Amino acid sequence: MDEKLVYLREPYVYKRRVTRAVRVGKVQIGGGAPIVVQSMLTCDTMDTAKCVEQTLELVKVGCEVVRIAAPTVKDAANLRNIKEALLARGCDVPIVADIHFKPEAAMEAAQWADGVRINPGNFADKKKFQVREYTREQYEEELQRIEECFAPLVKLCLERGIAMRIGTNHGSLSDRIMNYYGDTPLGMVESALEYARVARKYGYHNFVFSMKSSNPKVMIQAYRLLVAKLDAEGPDWNYPLHLGVTEAGDGEDGRIKSAIGIGSLLMDGIGDTIRVSLTEESVYEIPVGRALVAWVEKLQASCEGAKISPPLGFDPFSFERRAVPVFEFNGVRLGKGEPARVVVTREQKSILENQGKGFGETPPELVFEELRLIEVDPENREEIEKVNALAETHLITVPDGCRLNPITAYRLLDAQLDKRHALLIKDTFRPPQPGVAEGLDPLESLIAASVVIGSLVCDGIGDAIWVRSEPGAGAALRLSYNILQAAGNRTFKTDYVACPSCGRTLFNLQATTARIKAATSHLKGVKIAIMGCIVNGPGEMADADFGYVGGAPGKINLYVGKNPVKFNIPEEEAVDRLKDLIREHGKWTDP
Repeated sequence: MDEKLVYLREPYVYKRRVTRAVRVGKVQIGGGAPIVVQSMLTCDTMDTAKCVEQTLELVKVGCEVVRIAAPTVKDAANLRNIKEALLARGCDVPIVADIHFKPEAAMEAAQWADGVRINPGNFADKKKFQVREYTREQYEEELQRIEECFAPLVKLCLERGIAMRIGTNHGSLSDRIMNYYGDTPLGMVESALEYARVARKYGYHNFVFSMKSSNPKVMIQAYRLLVAKLDAEGPDWNYPLHLGVTEAGDGEDGRIKSAIGIGSLLMDGIGDTIRVSLTEESVYEIPVGRALVAWVEKLQASCEGAKISPPLGFDPFSFERRAVPVFEFNGVRLGKGEPARVVVTREQKSILENQGKGFGETPPELVFEELRLIEVDPENREEIEKVNALAETHLITVPDGCRLNPITAYRLLDAQLDKRHALLIKDTFRPPQPGVAEGLDPLESLIAASVVIGSLVCDGIGDAIWVRSEPGAGAALRLSYNILQAAGNRTFKTDYVACPSCGRTLFNLQATTARIKAATSHLKGVKIAIMGCIVNGPGEMADADFGYVGGAPGKINLYVGKNPVKFNIPEEEAVDRLKDLIREHGKWTDP
């Protein structure tokens, strides 16, 4: 990686990234406009009445841009009917066509939609997982082929004055990119830049970028790298960014993953429009997105920037845990190589014990009142030098009342503190006061803890965590473990990668996800991908153990990793066949 790349010029002072304005119908993205919250329809694109109904429901709850899958030319052509029906109902919300695999569908959709989303991984390429060595000349020939395929769409969007999203997905990088750059954030960025260079060649600039992954760490690193690369290209490469964690799943897990990935970047001033992707009805995505934006804006407005600006103590473009030597504290091992430990108060532990809960894989591991903590103001150089002079390893945290937001404070402390000292991460320096805690909004508590703790853990910072935004003892303990699992720090339960539904989906994702979870939720450490179609399936399943993918209407294909092994299984048999496949590979245990 080029060491000169910088994604934040002032990493300890909040500044919204300055971008050009992009118009999507009546909505402005970037250029100083408020962050736009959007979503996607889950119904069949050919069902005009249902599409209109879902769109109106989304607009009612605050959705500002609506995306609709256009998997075929026929679907793309029906966008005209959907758009006309919406206008007849007095709804002029911008409609964006979501395109994969079919340039001809994109050309049709561009006649009627306010924007088109294309995926650089499959717009001009077919993914075959082929291993091939490319010379520079052969690579240039591939780029010329891309331009020939992509240029007609660019010209049409320019002619009609509509927008485009160049949306890379970690799960669907082309074979060319995979062979040349690997399955990396750099590959994701270069995949998008190839298409952006074609767009700019023809004078087209009304586009935004996205870098989505189901892994929050990969997603965060890819966006940071994109920002750094765009900045290095020049000031006129200041395109807006669409943020999202793809295939985040449902329930609390889906909200936590999304809050970690999206929230971390928003806290850095990166991002102009967001979509929270949940395996639920799309109307439930909007309140989460709006709450996430509101919380970040509230936190940033209430905190000041740091007075000092040392170089970051971690590499923002690749993950590595803070190099704290392993040590034992109150019978618990901490440090690099050990998972971040979960801290509760003595009162919370007593409540949990009195409830008679069997903690299993999620015990409270450290009690705050029993910790021999050293509190350090990250802006006080004298305090830091005093701690750095200590010979033994200590557990360090930031005192309550710190004027910095917690992400800034702990990054600043990490940058200056000797690596032999461990860090206790608190999600807030202003915890709810007694008597007021009951009035906290549960979603805001989840977002507050997930953004701060998840972001820092994804940066490799944090040897112990203490959730304080959630006052309930059981809820705080569960939230702590769920954040650590979502951030990839520790595994205590089955992990699921589940896409949100759309017009391409070949089965009922919500009901199927519930059935699969009911059958497999006891399989600690097993990762299962549930994909409605093949668009991102094989790639997003690259680090999953098993995959359940819609292959045709009523038919399911089962995968081991990214390799399909069972085909055209009737949907009513597929969950049992998935269980059999898990048994065959020695990863099944009885509940």
